[in-house]
Amino acid sequence: MAVLQSGVSDKYELVVGLEVHAQLSTSSKAFSSDSAAFGAEPNHHVSPVSLGHPGTLPRINKKMVEYAVKMGLACNSTISLQNTFARKNYFYADLPKGYQTTQDQQPICLGGAVTVKLADGTSKKIAIHHIHMEDDAGKSSHDQHDHYSLIDLNRAGVPLIEIVSEPDLRSAEEAGQFLTEVRRLLRYLDICDGNMEEGSMRCDANISVRLKGTHQYGNRCEVKNLNSIRNVQRAIEHEFERQVEVIEAGGHIDQNTLNFNADTGETSVLRSKEMANDYRYFPEPDLLPVQITEAQLEDIRNKMPALPNELFEKYTAKLGLSDYDAGVIIADKEFAAYFEDLIKHTANYKSAANWVMGAVRSYINDNNIGIGDIGIKPVTLAGLISLVDEGKVNNTVAAQKLFPEMLKGNGKTADQLAKELNLLISEDTGEVDGFIRAALAKYPDKVIEYQKGKKGVLGLFMGEVMKLSKGKIDPQKTNQLLLKELESK
Repeated sequence: MAVLQSGVSDKYELVVGLEVHAQLSTSSKAFSSDSAAFGAEPNHHVSPVSLGHPGTLPRINKKMVEYAVKMGLACNSTISLQNTFARKNYFYADLPKGYQTTQDQQPICLGGAVTVKLADGTSKKIAIHHIHMEDDAGKSSHDQHDHYSLIDLNRAGVPLIEIVSEPDLRSAEEAGQFLTEVRRLLRYLDICDGNMEEGSMRCDANISVRLKGTHQYGNRCEVKNLNSIRNVQRAIEHEFERQVEVIEAGGHIDQNTLNFNADTGETSVLRSKEMANDYRYFPEPDLLPVQITEAQLEDIRNKMPALPNELFEKYTAKLGLSDYDAGVIIADKEFAAYFEDLIKHTANYKSAANWVMGAVRSYINDNNIGIGDIGIKPVTLAGLISLVDEGKVNNTVAAQKLFPEMLKGNGKTADQLAKELNLLISEDTGEVDGFIRAALAKYPDKVIEYQKGKKGVLGLFMGEVMKLSKGKIDPQKTNQLLLKELESK
């Protein structure tokens, strides 16, 4: 692809809408009792129902409906109390029924929005068109055999929700942040693991360009089955450049379905874009409409967990944390849950944030484990914070000696371990005076330098005192005693 002349692309505006498919973490499939678990041997989680055999009848998975409602509530959508299903007819080798059971005229969630935070510090609401329920197709593999494509139907019938945004996205960054926030919501709600590498979350991107200042949309191309947030961004960036180049050369953008090659970073035509009438939608005759009562809706609403934006507001407005600290903590559901438990046992919120973002986070990253696998419980960490706040242990000793011992998960409190390891700060001022005198005696020339006005050597003396005391001193009190001793010389 030719490189555009400088400034040419500035005339155009990117317009993107995303369709996010999220596999729901239910035990069984959308319309049968087959297992929906990932990772089984090919074609083991199938039955006559999911294989679409004649005479079989589907039955609705109630958890699928509940999970779809949860996502709608998280996006502030309007929940449809009356829901119908339709057959979307098309042929793929991995679609054994010959149609997909989906929602057409009456999706379960209408409207709503997802708020994204951008690198420049601004926020933007990305409107949701709708969210609907459907079942997944199987999986085709074209690279495992020289002559045949291989079909695995374990995924056929697994429940999905499709989250369809309005064409509100204007950059690859916005698209990436939207997907990041959608994935975070799915994980906080515990309805999908959001693992794009395993296909639990997939994305199609509808991309078009138009001259800045115009309101009419250009012809869009749909890039299918993007399996990482970075690839979604790369595909958008490439399509913007490609479409602008075609238009600038006097060409026309054909409304095609495209494939994205992650190796080359380029798109290619997969097929001519289908229109809705190509799918010959008609009402699913074997499923009754799903009625959701107001009582059921209220029950789901009452059981909703605290969501990322709520926690962000709580941490910044109520606990006084910085935007950065709050953003790091809410980035991961388990991480936020650990912090939530921690602040039940300590009111020193800033110190709690520093510990989980520092020592705790470093340990789980270094050992490639989840925060749920760490050996120190939140209540135990709160005890360590209390020891430091009360001046019984200094920060250095807490981080370098006490925290590693607590990670062993031996069930002992921070106070118990500090006493066993003889780490508590000495209250004996005579002992501290001895350390100070020893430090000054070791560096008599530096004492003279200090008396001549070179105050920077104070750190040398404090370091020596810390070493002699093995950290069992109060730095502030010791600093005062050290100054007093130096002034008396």
